[in-house]
Amino acid sequence: MPLSSHLREARRRAARAMVAAIVALVFGYIAAPQVLDVLRAPIEELAASRDASLNYDSITGAFDLRLKVALYAGIVLSSPVWLYEVFAYLAPGLTGREKKHVFGFLGAAVPLFAAGCAAGALLFPRMVELLVGFADAEDSTLLQASDYVDFVLKIVVATGIAFVLPVLLVALNMLGALPAATIARSWRIVLVAIVVFSAVVTPAADVLSMFLIAVPMALLFAAALAVAWLRERSMRRRERALDEEV
Repeated sequence: MPLSSHLREARRRAARAMVAAIVALVFGYIAAPQVLDVLRAPIEELAASRDASLNYDSITGAFDLRLKVALYAGIVLSSPVWLYEVFAYLAPGLTGREKKHVFGFLGAAVPLFAAGCAAGALLFPRMVELLVGFADAEDSTLLQASDYVDFVLKIVVATGIAFVLPVLLVALNMLGALPAATIARSWRIVLVAIVVFSAVVTPAADVLSMFLIAVPMALLFAAALAVAWLRERSMRRRERALDEEV
């Protein structure tokens, strides 16, 4: 395909992705009040026992926050479309084996990221309750709405990324950059890192919340190690079989 055809193909797929993003952004703008109601719920619970509220530091603060929520929602809701368009544009240049690997990684990473984000969304009210609880009951808790939403989004995205890390380990193993033996030797460090991360993102009084994050992450790490080990064992068997044939 000549360069001009590549450019036309890229422009056509970019236009489709842009249309999907705009439609999703409009939907996100309409649904923004409901999203903000969910994010505001922990503050409303705190307001029952202390002076706590979300505040805007400018006249356009509420509108800007609604646009921010709409933008994030648009990116997330339109992601199936633009991910497909990117893959469809690159697919002709990939071999069948590479396509299989890309489909496998996306098929594992997307649901894991969604599960991690869901876990973060369930846990952020506990974090807000605990962190705000460090202030005395006589103090007022006046939170900037934009900073508060950024804080919640960071928790949700960080938890989602943490759930996807095992897929990255498998990808590095397939590229030959991370042998299974190296992954196995680092299990103590990984386990400590998982416990620390779980304790940070779930600073609640009960230990159950921490285990709800730590146990799935530990199981995902074990699954990544098992996949890497089975893959390398299969490769060694094929190499031995080829040597015997020779």
